[in-house]
Amino acid sequence: MKILDLYIAKSVLSYTVLVLAVLLGLLTFVAFIDEFDRIGSGSYNLWEASKYIFFTTPRRLYEIFPMTALIGTLLALSAMSADSELVVMRASGVSIAQIVLSVMKIGAVLAVFSFVIGEFVTPVSETKAQRDKALALQQNINQETTLGLWMRDKNIYVNVAEVLPDLTLLGIKIFEFDAGNRLKLNAIAHAQAGVYSPEEKKWELKNLRQTVFTDNSVKTDKAKDVYWKTVLSPEILNVFLIKPDQLSVWYLHRYIRHLRANSQNTNIYELAFWKKILGPFSTLVMVLLAVPFVFRQQLRAAGMGQNLFLGVMLGLAFFLASQGFGNLALVYNISPVLGAVLPTLVFFLFAMFMLRRVY
Repeated sequence: MKILDLYIAKSVLSYTVLVLAVLLGLLTFVAFIDEFDRIGSGSYNLWEASKYIFFTTPRRLYEIFPMTALIGTLLALSAMSADSELVVMRASGVSIAQIVLSVMKIGAVLAVFSFVIGEFVTPVSETKAQRDKALALQQNINQETTLGLWMRDKNIYVNVAEVLPDLTLLGIKIFEFDAGNRLKLNAIAHAQAGVYSPEEKKWELKNLRQTVFTDNSVKTDKAKDVYWKTVLSPEILNVFLIKPDQLSVWYLHRYIRHLRANSQNTNIYELAFWKKILGPFSTLVMVLLAVPFVFRQQLRAAGMGQNLFLGVMLGLAFFLASQGFGNLALVYNISPVLGAVLPTLVFFLFAMFMLRRVY
């Protein structure tokens, strides 16, 4: 069985890598063409676009990986069926259950690889890609992970500690400089929060305190609520919102707790959390789903093309079901857990049903 495991693993892995290269290359090319319209805005040039495409590649890989595992497994088993290798295995006393187990072992390896990409690579690369792109398109905006969001509005510098999903600003610091780039002694302010008013087209700063420096003392005014007009619009802030898909499972868990403490809606982040948790299981389900179709058809030369088409259709169906039902769960306020679990559960039950028909 060890030899059989290694042989099946090598075949599945080879076809999965091949499919991944084709799909990822196609999606990367389409994404690169899509960036052409933005080249020339600000300092966003061909080099910046290439960097953006490079650093967003792990995210695309993670999104298509379950489909890739399905198609790769289908093609590998179809090739073995076309060469009568599956027939030889069965004639040698190897049961379908043993073949399924061998396939699931390499499926587990693929699932672990998917988890590593989604948990450790994608959050870092996607955040860098989005930040660098935003900086190139909007040069007077800067955001660092530990220093918050920095913005310059003429001679005024603004630091925002955090932007919540509803565009509420937390921890706002305002510094004003004179024409000689010297900090004005009466122009340092700190606000607890800021909420945008569409009617006034200004920000309403909550509990604003202004610090005034004199030769002998430092004075802080009483807290008050004031309106503040700046180039920092909600449209610009949307660029810097923390995107759920960029976060790791651990950070999503912490951020959900943080949003609840600030009375924020957490559904979109809970959905992303459970999708991340279920990501490896989705890959395993896709690998499992490939097995019964090959054994059911037992096709030879004509089977490869038909199984390739079947794999693409099943993979697209799973991808659309996962994305579509997740969005429906958000729109109709359905439990995010159900929105993430249901597509994977349905395809798992379908795979088990097909396996029972093969035995």
